[in-house]
Amino acid sequence: MGQCPACSAWNSFAEQTVKAVSSNQMSSSAFLSVPRELSEVEVTTEERWPVDIAELSRVLGGGLVPGSLVLIGGEPGIGKSTLLLQVSSHLAQTRGVVAYVSGEETLHQTRLRAKRLGISGERLYLLAENNLDSIIEHLDRLKPCLAIVDSIQSVFLPDLDTSSGSITQVRECTLRLMRWAKQTQTPVFITGHVTKDGAIAGPRVLEHIVDCVLYFEGEPFSSYRLLRAVKNRFGSTNEVGIFEMKEKGLAEVDNPSQLFLSQRQGDSIGSVVTATLEGSRPLLVVVQALTSLTSFGLPRRTANGVDFGRILLITAVLSRRLGLRLSNQDIIVNVTGGIQIDEPAADMAIALAIASSFKDQPVDPEMAAVGEVGLSGEIRAVPQLERRLAEAARLGFKKCLVPRSGMRNVHVKDIEPVPVSTLREAVRLGLVGKADVSSPSRGED
Repeated sequence: MGQCPACSAWNSFAEQTVKAVSSNQMSSSAFLSVPRELSEVEVTTEERWPVDIAELSRVLGGGLVPGSLVLIGGEPGIGKSTLLLQVSSHLAQTRGVVAYVSGEETLHQTRLRAKRLGISGERLYLLAENNLDSIIEHLDRLKPCLAIVDSIQSVFLPDLDTSSGSITQVRECTLRLMRWAKQTQTPVFITGHVTKDGAIAGPRVLEHIVDCVLYFEGEPFSSYRLLRAVKNRFGSTNEVGIFEMKEKGLAEVDNPSQLFLSQRQGDSIGSVVTATLEGSRPLLVVVQALTSLTSFGLPRRTANGVDFGRILLITAVLSRRLGLRLSNQDIIVNVTGGIQIDEPAADMAIALAIASSFKDQPVDPEMAAVGEVGLSGEIRAVPQLERRLAEAARLGFKKCLVPRSGMRNVHVKDIEPVPVSTLREAVRLGLVGKADVSSPSRGED
């Protein structure tokens, strides 16, 4: 501009560059500290707030820690907002004011969900805002006992030139919320979208910033949801909570093992029960297998709920060590209930299910199987065998195939451990009845 519109002077305007204040340039006085010797640091027990949802408390490690930042990820519509509204309602009734920030929905939409869940909303304050600076100003004014931001991809800092949801915005917004949570000792929940691969959308650095990372999992056509902890600075990782989505919201499943076994038929072929560990929690799940004579030159291997590499390993051991001719068989392995088994303790159950389907012989309905299969056909020991056996005995199983090498100092009532050393011995003791020689799925035996 050549002439000043106020004084009519010419060439009086000078360029002055204004540098935006980065969100990292926070007041450093709150973080001033001096080095201290490790032995002089006082050890204090972290205070935990009880949450009226036992499954969530288990996953968090026993309760909610003040000043913690918890990230909940999951696919759209799986129940993240529903769970957080239920948690907000409980803490608003028991501890004080709760702030729920919705960056994706209007206040009316959030109110409709709360009404459907039967939440009255006393001391639960809703805020529909995307500007994080405004959000923190409101939080400082409200001084809530819990703050929830749904979702982190929808908020932004106006000091940054990038749009909301970008890598820079998501990282800086999370850092700002983390600092606010630590300074005020207020627990904060944030939700995050997931990609097609199931990972948290945006940078993976989010998982390094927050204190806890929880994932919501579930089959698209199932009402059951699994809440899994993959990071927890205040408790154990790999814990899992199981919920059922109902009309009134997410309901806890008190006996998940009974749930996964409820639709199992006792004399079904290719179906074996195994005891897996989800964190510190033993669960009984059903492993199913189906072998069918392939219609193509190359047989297919399909794994649902188990690692595909373990299926190839077990199939090779069955073919090489037991003489089962599976080279012309399509093999499908499935874990019912949407559970994902990552530990090798389910190897023997998978092998028994495949052998049962191939030989067309059922597995003893009162028998479970726990053990890892080695390449030479041996059965290896698994950790916490006694807890697995106790869970099987609680649900009425009379026998369980277990590794012979892991039977030291194992004492469980109401169930008979059947120790085996090799997979051949396990198949011989696990299968009952005679093979159906007329079955077309057996191929050459």
